[in-house]
Amino acid sequence: MNIVFMGTPAFAVPSLDMLVAEGYNIVAVVTQPDRPQGRKKVLTPTPVKEAALRHGIPVLQPERLRKPEAVEELSKYKPDMIVTAAYGQILPKSVLDMPPLGCLNVHGSLLPKYRGGAPIQRSIINGEKVTGITLMYMAEGLDTGDMIARVEVPIQDDDTAGTMFEKLSIAGAALLKEQLPRLTEGKVQAEPQNDEESTYAPNLTREDEKIDWRRTSQEIYNQIRGLVPFSGGFTLWNGEVFKVWSAANPANTGSASSQAAPGTVLELTETGVVVKTGDGSLTLLTVQPSGKKAMDASQFVRGTSMTAGTVLA
Repeated sequence: MNIVFMGTPAFAVPSLDMLVAEGYNIVAVVTQPDRPQGRKKVLTPTPVKEAALRHGIPVLQPERLRKPEAVEELSKYKPDMIVTAAYGQILPKSVLDMPPLGCLNVHGSLLPKYRGGAPIQRSIINGEKVTGITLMYMAEGLDTGDMIARVEVPIQDDDTAGTMFEKLSIAGAALLKEQLPRLTEGKVQAEPQNDEESTYAPNLTREDEKIDWRRTSQEIYNQIRGLVPFSGGFTLWNGEVFKVWSAANPANTGSASSQAAPGTVLELTETGVVVKTGDGSLTLLTVQPSGKKAMDASQFVRGTSMTAGTVLA
């Protein structure tokens, strides 16, 4: 049986590694094109491409999978099944109809909740306590296909998008491994999604990264966790971007009482930078002033011109 695997970020690598380790015939891997990374804009392969090359699997990197020439190239591999995990492009009908055993997707949420491109980040930002993996057949809609199996994964109070990506990538590979034996025998009965229960998790924008200090301490804490390690949250200090990479859990630290406006720096200590929020305060632990590297608040406090009374916008 010929399997084509489609994926791009590190989230997809455990699933690909599992398929290889279990002896499945992976005839090709499809991933996003190499992109410039870092300040020097070095052209960098995707984590899935690196894994595929390590396993000696041919790699396809179409800019747009829906282009006829990309579909034609893929068809040469005669896939019996396509398995995707965070590939990053919507599969056209011509590809969905290609493999007789269907196209499977390892999705990082408990569908029908959090359909879309950023389910893990938005689950944390929204304060969810549980998320999970859904193994599903792919359909023309966005994450609307029938569900084959699901597994729950708790979100701990100190989890970030990064830690949850790792946990869910492992859970996804395990669920795929568990279900594949019966799936390779033919299409199985799967449960249709209830569209009335669906919610969406669109890709994050710059606006999602901006901290609104009028919100509650817990909401801001969740926002920061949901953006780490990819972008971090940010506010403005003296008109320049001031990034926040971690904060103390307000549920454990308590909250300072003050009549100051939200965004006001209440105190700078060796522990962190205490900022007024809509319902109390939040202690920032890891920050990054414009033009500098991220640093612990203790290091920042020793050399900063920021003072109590400074207002972050």
